[in-house]
Amino acid sequence: MLDWLLDSDPAIRWQVLRDLTDAPADVVRTERARVAAEGWGARMLALQGDDGQWDGGTFFPVPYDGSEAGQPWTATTYSLLLLRDLGLDPGCGQARAAVRKVRENSRWEEGGQPFFDGEVEPCINGKAVALGAYFGEDVDGIVRRLLGEQLADGGWNCEAERGSVRSSFATTINVLEGLLEHERATGGTAESVAARKRGEEYLLERALLRRKSTGELVDPEWLQFSYPTRWFYDALRGLDYFRDAYFQDRYFQDADGPPDTRLSEAVGLLRSKRQPDGTWLLENTHPGRIHFTMEDGDGRPSRWNTLRALRVLRWYDGGPGL
Repeated sequence: MLDWLLDSDPAIRWQVLRDLTDAPADVVRTERARVAAEGWGARMLALQGDDGQWDGGTFFPVPYDGSEAGQPWTATTYSLLLLRDLGLDPGCGQARAAVRKVRENSRWEEGGQPFFDGEVEPCINGKAVALGAYFGEDVDGIVRRLLGEQLADGGWNCEAERGSVRSSFATTINVLEGLLEHERATGGTAESVAARKRGEEYLLERALLRRKSTGELVDPEWLQFSYPTRWFYDALRGLDYFRDAYFQDRYFQDADGPPDTRLSEAVGLLRSKRQPDGTWLLENTHPGRIHFTMEDGDGRPSRWNTLRALRVLRWYDGGPGL
């Protein structure tokens, strides 16, 4: 299994070395450095326009007619998110040059403000915080806005401005990922850490999958694992977030102990989807324009999902057993 994962793009290899093999730090750094110069990372960087944008727009590609075939997976926001997922070293020269062009040129379609000033919807601003924090930009203003938009049940919802008082799993996971990245970069504040913890409780109280009021499954699609996740929620995305948060809390707050037992149903689902050959499949790919494919399509073994699933189980089971 490890050989199959390592026989891949540098973006996969360096994360396998770090998360599944405990390779020496210098080996991981050397492999990670290849992301900027080879494979998917180099291809993504080469697609940035002279105007600092990918596909002509900040959140929407140009032209964009609003149809499903024209979903905004190729514009600047999702292109940067993919570079973050690939693990492009934010300190390398290629990353600094790309982000500088975004900072100087990219403006949100909603309002015309600079990219790292944020947008108006919390689902988008969660992504903007994650990107700004990862690439070393000041996004404290967006964080303050998000803290003021947290709902009474602990989560967030892009529909709040239209009257919704109930949080959304999808908006909440996007905000949580942003707050976690911001804490990793800056240490956060007492207020931002507390808000993140309340957001985590929103998901945990619902076992990552269910309505708190009735216990019913919220959405059958959350049982299918996609990659890239885009703005969508699913159980693997939720589990990988809690794995990430666990290690960050242990580092910054001297927190320890076993994973929360309320994750057990989602972990059981994850185990049930392991194929006889040890892989996990790609499922429920979200349609829309893409720059290029990284895997063989739905129903086929997925290196991304297998990597993410294995590192979740390695954490949850408390050891290296693969």
